[in-house]
Amino acid sequence: MTGLRYVYAVCRPLGAPLQAQLTGVAGAPAKLLNHHGLVAVVSEVPERDFSEEALRARLEDLDWLAATARAHQGVIDALTVVTTPLPLRLATVFRDDSGVRAMIESREEHFRAALDRLAGRVEWGVKVYLESGPEESGARQPAPKAASGRDYLRQRRQQTRAHEDQWQRAETFATRLHERLSAFAEDSRLHAPQNPTLSGAAGRNVLNAAYLVPRAHSEEFVELVDRTKDDAPGLRVELTGPWAAYSFAGDTAGETSGGTAGESGAGETAGETAGERA
Repeated sequence: MTGLRYVYAVCRPLGAPLQAQLTGVAGAPAKLLNHHGLVAVVSEVPERDFSEEALRARLEDLDWLAATARAHQGVIDALTVVTTPLPLRLATVFRDDSGVRAMIESREEHFRAALDRLAGRVEWGVKVYLESGPEESGARQPAPKAASGRDYLRQRRQQTRAHEDQWQRAETFATRLHERLSAFAEDSRLHAPQNPTLSGAAGRNVLNAAYLVPRAHSEEFVELVDRTKDDAPGLRVELTGPWAAYSFAGDTAGETSGGTAGESGAGETAGETAGERA
């Protein structure tokens, strides 16, 4: 290798080979760098695009960022099929192999503990959307023309109460669903609701959560989520996964983010950038 080293994840030695011809960021093949009984999954990327200065400009290019995130996620998905990867931050780049090895040594204890904790487990995402929010309801069912100012105010109060009741029912459903899924899963994380402008998802996001589930119990988890959908009129329940356990990797993404030359971090997590794993 003569270019910079882009690091996707750290994992244990693989029990099965990677997919043949697996390519990652910049179309480069993914390779394995073994060190101290751990494996960094890396590929070579051009300095012109991934130097510290170039990355600052590239990360403002949303098309480039999305394409890079998809390629990054593709490698993580392939790893998840054959092992338990510990994903690193998008655009974690080092000058050479020695920089990657130094990163492994500096975080070796944390890597081993996290890999032990996450072994055989995957992440499932569950989102709940209120499909008929205030704006949508008003657009579909325009209020009759008020005969007077008093009638107009009465109609507005009725609409407000209806919207508040609708939102309260949605929050109650989401809370109960999260409690039920959390009781089944080994761990869970509540994320901030998605911004519909950024996500492109229809409706108002009421629940955005991740659940850590043993791979062997994934089918039961999926069935549990499916059974709840009939109990949610006016709501949309979305299930995504299984993913590598991004939400449960602790501080791995933040503290292992490398950078060219100075090993400084850049970018968001690949899972968040790639459509928040939707």
